[in-house]
Amino acid sequence: MPNEPIGPRLRALRQASGRTVASVAADAGLSVPYIANLENGRGNPTTGALDRLATALGTELSISFTSGTPEVAAAVPPNVVKLSRSKRFRATVGALANQSGQDEQEVAARLITACAHLALALGDPSEHDWWRLLDAALLMAEHPAH
Repeated sequence: MPNEPIGPRLRALRQASGRTVASVAADAGLSVPYIANLENGRGNPTTGALDRLATALGTELSISFTSGTPEVAAAVPPNVVKLSRSKRFRATVGALANQSGQDEQEVAARLITACAHLALALGDPSEHDWWRLLDAALLMAEHPAH
């Protein structure tokens, strides 16, 4: 995230996964005030703390030094946050996790990230567009092409 404050990204990931600061703090072994300060743009986290936060949020910390134009990480738009809080999204995550044998939190984090990238590519998908995309993901998981 070149020159991008990390606080809003942490908050968006946490909110999109439907987690509280306290639950993330417990999973990451960090204090609630520490995470709240980071989300509010205060503090200077170590890579170790960021790695523990990433793990607690079901994602991975990635640090790279690149030449040229670095890839910009997708922020989680409000419509994706709203989508991720729906019963249908949680049911889709459960089905995908069951199908793949992966942890539901990890699947949710990856699906949220994918939806954030899709929102950038597609503009502002409607709620029905999101349902169609989730249905397509389920169909692909249940009936892979050979």
